[in-house]
Amino acid sequence: VSHELKTPIGALQLLAEALLDATDLPEPKPDDEQSEDLIAARRFAERIHHESARMGRLVNELLELTRLQGAEPLPSPEPVAMDWVVAEVVDRTRTTASAKRIEVRYEGPRGATVFGSESQIATAVTNLVENAIAYSPEDTTVLLALHQDDDWIELDVTDQGIGIAAHDLDRIFERFYRADRARSRATGGTGLGLAIVKHIATNHGGRVEVASTVGDGSTFTLRLPGRSLELGGSQPE
Repeated sequence: VSHELKTPIGALQLLAEALLDATDLPEPKPDDEQSEDLIAARRFAERIHHESARMGRLVNELLELTRLQGAEPLPSPEPVAMDWVVAEVVDRTRTTASAKRIEVRYEGPRGATVFGSESQIATAVTNLVENAIAYSPEDTTVLLALHQDDDWIELDVTDQGIGIAAHDLDRIFERFYRADRARSRATGGTGLGLAIVKHIATNHGGRVEVASTVGDGSTFTLRLPGRSLELGGSQPE
C-alpha cells in the first residue's frame, strides 16, 4: 500500500508546484478581485504542497520502518566512520537549522568507527538531530557529543528545547506517539522518526535512551557497537 501511495503523492506535489508557479504575482493590486482570487489560490496551493510533502515523508518512513522490522533482510555489518556520519547529518539538516539560526555542533574524538549499516546509522542520527531542531527555539545550539570505549560508541544529541515531561519519556519511541499533538502538527512531524531510531539501534545490537527536563532541553543517546556484530544479534558483554 505504501508503495502504491508514492505515485499519487508525488503527482500531488508536482501539481501543487505548478499551481504555485501559475499564481505567482509580482505585486497584488488593491481592490483587484482577480488578484485577490489568485492570492487565495496561491495560499491554498502552498497548503496542498506542504501537506503532500508531509504525506510523502510519512509514506517513506512507513516503508523504512517496515524494512527495519524484517520485511527485508538486514545488510551485513561493515565498518562505518562516525566522522562521515556526523558530516552527512550536518549537511542533511543544514537548511532546516539555518532557517531557525540553530547551530549544529560536534564535540568529541575523530576517527571513531562503529559496525553496521552506513545508511541506517546516518538515518538514525539525522532523525535525532531533526527532532532536536524541530523542538528547539531559534538562536540555540544542538550539540553532538561522542564517547567511546573498547566495545561501545555513544553519540549524545543535546538540544536547548522545550523538553519532555516525565510521563512521556517511556512512550516517545512508540510509533505515532506524540507528547504534544498540537506542536507536532505545527512542525510537520510524522510520529515515526524516533520509532525508526529505536529499531535501527536494536537491529545493530545497541539502544537509544533519553534524558529530559521540561523547559530545559533533552539529550538522546544512541549506543552502538564499536566492534563487529551480526546485525540483529546479541550485544557485547
